[in-house]
Amino acid sequence: MNSHKALILDFGGVVTRTLFETHDLTESALGLAPGTLSWRGPFDPSTDPLWVSMQNREITERDYWMTRTKEVGALVGEDWPDMQTFVQRARGAEPGLVLRPEARAAIIRAKDAGLKLAILSNELDLFYGVEFRKRFPLIELFDVIVDATYTKILKPDPRAYELVLGELGLDRKDCVFVDDQKKNIEGAEAVELPYVHFDVTRPAESYAQALKMLGI
Repeated sequence: MNSHKALILDFGGVVTRTLFETHDLTESALGLAPGTLSWRGPFDPSTDPLWVSMQNREITERDYWMTRTKEVGALVGEDWPDMQTFVQRARGAEPGLVLRPEARAAIIRAKDAGLKLAILSNELDLFYGVEFRKRFPLIELFDVIVDATYTKILKPDPRAYELVLGELGLDRKDCVFVDDQKKNIEGAEAVELPYVHFDVTRPAESYAQALKMLGI
């Protein structure tokens, strides 16, 4: 039965469009000239040496985004203390604008098919804020949310995956975990949790693969 299966999603980049994809929204919200933000991360690594450093694990994901937070805050003459400030200033007024259309379709399809839904995030409320999460479309469809903002257990620590599996109450072989960060996929592999390494440049294909693995 599908109620004994679950789709486990990372949040930023998987459920939401990345900040790389929404530079136009950020520039508009902050009153910056179009084209001001030129770093493109996985969409064009040649524009983003800092991203390459993160992928090489020379810096952490949080280090990367704190650097960008400081840079963008400085562009508007402000000292932003955290990623939450960046996200809320850039897109907080309209959470629905950053929901991936492919994510919306997959989440609804999974729910209609009777699957359980979970989020396993390292920084959902840390980056986005509690109010953003409360107003995010479809958030009420998720059965379980495990957020390291509160657990303090970050992927790829094996305990993070065990936490979400424990809350779902399901066997790992009946779940599929989806994340765009390679290190987090390696963590899932280490605990033998089926996974899809989400490609932010091909979101529809990644979601189709995950649902197929779950028999949908």
